[in-house]
Amino acid sequence: MGYGYGYGPQWGMMGGYGGFGMLIWVVILIAIVLLVVWLVRTQASPGMHQLPPRRSPGLDVLEERYARGEINRDEYLQKKKDIGG
Repeated sequence: MGYGYGYGPQWGMMGGYGGFGMLIWVVILIAIVLLVVWLVRTQASPGMHQLPPRRSPGLDVLEERYARGEINRDEYLQKKKDIGG
């Protein structure tokens, strides 16, 4: 029984590597997919990795005073505008 051109019984579709060759291609495919996903995530939302701007502690105190009823709405809005919040 001849195997044809001297390649042996294991030579075939997978280039003689058997299941190991298929495993290599699966790993390469998974790596490509993960790379594409990573690139899409990093390019789609570059601002998501930045911290939000720091809030003024004075604004917290102002909101507490307004919540307790120490100042009225007009005073609250004016002071908030003055603080820059």
